[in-house]
Amino acid sequence: MQADARNEPQDQRLRALVNELLAELGEDVGREGLLRTPERVARSLRFLTGGYSRSPQEVIGDAIYSEKYNEMVMVKDIDLFSLCEHHLLPFYGRCHVAYLPDGKILGLSKVPRLVEVFSRRLQVQERLTVQIADTLMELLQPLGVAVVIEALHLCMAMRGVEKQRAYTVTSAMLGVFQSDQNTRSEFLSLIRHQPA
Repeated sequence: MQADARNEPQDQRLRALVNELLAELGEDVGREGLLRTPERVARSLRFLTGGYSRSPQEVIGDAIYSEKYNEMVMVKDIDLFSLCEHHLLPFYGRCHVAYLPDGKILGLSKVPRLVEVFSRRLQVQERLTVQIADTLMELLQPLGVAVVIEALHLCMAMRGVEKQRAYTVTSAMLGVFQSDQNTRSEFLSLIRHQPA
């Protein structure tokens, strides 16, 4: 991965901070295995928080199309990886997104890209879920949007309560997904259904 020259001063500061952190933890920062760790951590953090440098409008671009399709559109089982803002530990899982169009549809690949923009930031799962739903509602103006995220949080699995199989499930239901039980039920049954 090529370093971005615009980030070089910030990356130098990040490397210095990582070096200081390693020393504070009692590590010998001069030992062979740690010599390039500050550089690797800086690059890794830039990648894992790359969502700050992109906007939802930028990733969606002009991929909104006029179409008279009026049934549910769903992209499910979108892999997501994020960092918990409380401990800077990863959480990861799957995201399911659906919307009911009202004259406009979105290019299908843009749904996972939107998930990635928000997940590549320091997050809490609840906010991430709402940001995805609110953005789709704002940009597409559909009849409704539904988002469900199922994630495993390493801050709960590796430390704290140390529960390795405790998944957190969050949802955001907007428009008809909130007001119409049948629409919500259809969405929830479809995310449980495994494709053949």
